[in-house]
Amino acid sequence: MESNIKRFLESCCGKTVAFCGIGGSNLPLIRIFKKYGANVLACDKREREVLGENADKAIAYGATLRLGEDYLKDLNADIVFRTPGMRYYMDELVQLRRQGTAVTSEMEVFFDLCPCRTIAVTGSDGKTTTTTIISELLKAEGYNVHLGGNIGKPLLPEIESISPDDIAVVELSSFQLISMRKSPDIAVVTNLAPNHLDIHKDMQEYIDAKKNIVLHQNAFGRAILNLDNDIAKSFEEYTRGQTCWFTRRAKSSNGAYLTEDGTVMMNDYGKETAVMNVSDIKIPGLHNIENYLAAITAVWGMVKPETIQQVAQTFGGVEHRAELVRELDGVKYYNDAIGTSPTRTVKGTLSLYDRKIILIAGGYDKKIPYDEMGTVIPEKVKVLILLGATADKIEAATKAAPTYCEGNPVIIRVNTMEEAVRAARENAVSGDIVSMSPASASFDMYRNFAEKGLHFKRIVNELK
Repeated sequence: MESNIKRFLESCCGKTVAFCGIGGSNLPLIRIFKKYGANVLACDKREREVLGENADKAIAYGATLRLGEDYLKDLNADIVFRTPGMRYYMDELVQLRRQGTAVTSEMEVFFDLCPCRTIAVTGSDGKTTTTTIISELLKAEGYNVHLGGNIGKPLLPEIESISPDDIAVVELSSFQLISMRKSPDIAVVTNLAPNHLDIHKDMQEYIDAKKNIVLHQNAFGRAILNLDNDIAKSFEEYTRGQTCWFTRRAKSSNGAYLTEDGTVMMNDYGKETAVMNVSDIKIPGLHNIENYLAAITAVWGMVKPETIQQVAQTFGGVEHRAELVRELDGVKYYNDAIGTSPTRTVKGTLSLYDRKIILIAGGYDKKIPYDEMGTVIPEKVKVLILLGATADKIEAATKAAPTYCEGNPVIIRVNTMEEAVRAARENAVSGDIVSMSPASASFDMYRNFAEKGLHFKRIVNELK
């Protein structure tokens, strides 16, 4: 174990460390900090009966529970680990900082202590797939890779076993980035569009949070930016090391790009290499071509072209991303629960198929516009099945589209996922495609997009 990691953990001996949110990411940390002699508080606004097994585990690991709506009130702790879903500027956290408490997060501490090279990915869409592709490319080349972050796995619990020769590949959300003051060695920005405006006070705060992925790099850092996205492109102003561009629509002066005949090229400061053809990419969609361009630019110099081609030909994608669930009566059902924003659904599900589809959409309202998606739907969707808090906004945007007319598409409103799948089956004929791509978050009915996707898959698989 690196000496700085050991010093930090030993410095926590006798201190009170509070973890906000009793879930999968904090439970392993409770064990580590208890091992080094910290007094641990496990804090959550949910009550004991709701937390269930997680509360039992926290106690078994040595934590004292602090639960209920007032779990942050008069909190006396030396260090507080906030969960990414907590607003960084919420009154209780501001007050804790004012009284001298160190308010941090699992990812902030991980970046401070990580002994190996770090590659991190952020963006509005494509983060998880791009992060996973980078990880797969590096693993195929023989590196020992630690994959985590917003992708669902905390990395700080692994910190004691990470060696300097390893590589950490991390997905970062705006909620994680907003308070970070250390950037990765290699930073990737897939794209930026309005998102999470239910949590951020405005679009500028969202952009400023994302900016932290490049803002604190040094002269030896590498920033990979999307040349085709104006907001991501604007981050060049803040880069201090090497700036690389990936693009599907132009020729990159330094980075991966696509030629008219579908060749993926890498331009390394004038030295051009043909890496593969888009036909080598197993996972479908223009957005996944962009994800590969970003990933290739990130790992160039570490992974050989033939390894990249091999991974592209075999990597089948990530669960809940245009995932084929089953074919029944000639109808294919796809789970695209990761479509948690309109831009993701437009660039993903609505760009994939050579025919009009049956789309199940709607969910929690993140206060973002649906105008662009509305203009695309009449061209790509034959039946639009809507549920959840954003159903009204998606329907209004669709009906406002210049190409919309009554019945193009047919619009059906439902209240549950069971009703949505039933309506899809009743309106589908052999050869049709049904895709559940919410274009919204899932918090109105589910804990997260994965739970929504699993529920959809279970319903589809139970169809007789």
